[in-house]
Order: sequence, then C-alpha cells, then structure tokens
Amino acid sequence: MIDTRQTSPPTVALLGVPVEIGASQRGTLMGPAALRTAGLLTVLESLGLAVTDCGDLGVDGIDELADVPPENARHYRQIQRWVRALSRRSYELAQSGAVPIFLGGDHTLSMGSVNGLARHWQEIGRELFVLWLDAHADYNTPATTLSANMHGMSAAFLCGEPGLDGLLAEEPRTPLAPERLELFGIRSVDRPERDLLRQRRINITDMRAIDEFGVGVLIRRLIDKVRDRNGVLHVSFDVDFLDPCTAPGVGTMVPGGATYREAHLVMEMLHDCGLVRSVDIVELNPFLDERGRTARTVVELIGSLFGQQIIDRRTPSNAIAPQD
Repeated sequence: MIDTRQTSPPTVALLGVPVEIGASQRGTLMGPAALRTAGLLTVLESLGLAVTDCGDLGVDGIDELADVPPENARHYRQIQRWVRALSRRSYELAQSGAVPIFLGGDHTLSMGSVNGLARHWQEIGRELFVLWLDAHADYNTPATTLSANMHGMSAAFLCGEPGLDGLLAEEPRTPLAPERLELFGIRSVDRPERDLLRQRRINITDMRAIDEFGVGVLIRRLIDKVRDRNGVLHVSFDVDFLDPCTAPGVGTMVPGGATYREAHLVMEMLHDCGLVRSVDIVELNPFLDERGRTARTVVELIGSLFGQQIIDRRTPSNAIAPQD
C-alpha cells in the first residue's frame, strides 16, 4: 500500500522537448510553448503542487555518432541526439524525486523519457508500467514501417524490438517487458505492425473495447494490475487519443477517439489510484489548432490527472504520490 501522507507538496518538474522530425507534419516543436501559454503551470500550482519549470531541452552540445543509420528510419541521426539527451535528463529528474512531465514534441521523445525512467525504477526495485494513450500503436520497426517516420516506432523501441539498437549509444538501454505496455484508445494499426503486436501479446484496448465496456472498467483493470505488482505508472499521452472534434490540433488525426468526458474520467481515475509518477504530453501541433483550443483541453486533462475535481471526494491519494 502506497503511503500518500506528505509533509510538503510533491514537486512537479516540467521539461519541454521541442522535437518534430519524428513525424511527417511539422509543428510539434511549438507544443511546449503552447502548453505553457495555455496555463499549465498555473493549473498545477493552483492544486498545491510545487512546480519547477526546467525550460526546454536542447541538443546543441550532443555529438553526432558514427554508427550506420538503419534503413527506413527518417532523421535517425537527429533523433538519436534527442533520445540520448532526454534519456539522461529523464533519469536525473526521476532520481531527484520529482514527478516529471515531458512537454512535446512528437512521440519519439518517449524513447528517451521512458528509457530514463525505466532505468531509475529498475534501480529502485519497482516495475514501471506504461499507459500509452494514443490513436496509434506506434509498434513499428524499421523492418515493418510503411512511412519510415520514427514516432511510429517509439513503443516498439521501448519494448526492446530490434532495428534501432544503436539509438542510445552510451546511454544504458532498459527495455520494458511487453506485458508492462498498455496501449489504450487504439484505432489505427498497420498490418505488419498488427502481426508483431500479436506475436508479442501486447495488451491493447481499442475503441471497440471502450465502446463495449467503458473506460472506467478498463482503466480499473490496469490500475489493479499495477497495484498488485507493486508497480508505478507512466502516462504517455498522445493528443490524438482524443477525438478530433475535441482536439483538432494534431497532425495524425483519426476519427472516433475518446470523448472529452471519457478522457477526463481516465485522468481522474489515474489520479485517484496514486500510482502515476511521470507523464509525456506529445503530438500537440499548435500550427493546426483552432485558436488554442486543443492546448487548453490538454491542460484541463492534466489538471484532472493531478487532482482537479468538481467536488471534493474521498480518494486513495490527494495528489500524485511521492516516491516510496
């Protein structure tokens, strides 16, 4: 049982990761600024959290390597610099005891953020589970991809799939066991990707399952699994998890996503469980947004994840839990 009693508010560390070259549509480099402009810091501080804004990650001081780039991996060399730098920074933030929120940027950032977090929690002796809120499975490799865009390979890389073996170079690679990846809200999967997902027995909750059983039942199942294993949870939130009617500011729009209320229920339940220790927010493209509408919606959802409520409720935690 996690002890959520605290003598001071937990620290939340924001880190912008303005990378956009993993996707085909440019514009996600503006995502961190849009989230700040939409009031993310203000919302978190209003919930009694101590917020440290670490600024934006840069890669100017990261040397390029001499390994041979794999085929079918666009912008591999530049993304390699981002992933190496972010893995190191993610590990440092986790070591500090803060709850990191990584502001993207496209989904390639998770190759670095999650790897660094997984390294930290492995050293602590806790299992890290990843909830992948996304329209896409992102479980391609250079051998299966149809587009060669690396944001579609991020989940596969994290689970140790081959093809990008030199991406981290000197940074320790800490793969997730496939059973600790939970794909949620999926509604677009490439055929070769589907075969690989089946072989690895990845846990997938598609929109059919959500329609049939409801998000409450399905998220509760995940929470129980993580709690039973004494694990911790990382939320990798791709904005295209939401229906385009709710969040038009994405470059990979897929109809039929989660509604505004479904998404808030997911976030509220995740807050209540007290198991979430880190977050990615990815694929927000302000260039495609409607007067900041998507950014404001995302900020509201992160508010729910960190404890914003309409009325006071009894819950297992009053905030994202600190590390044990």
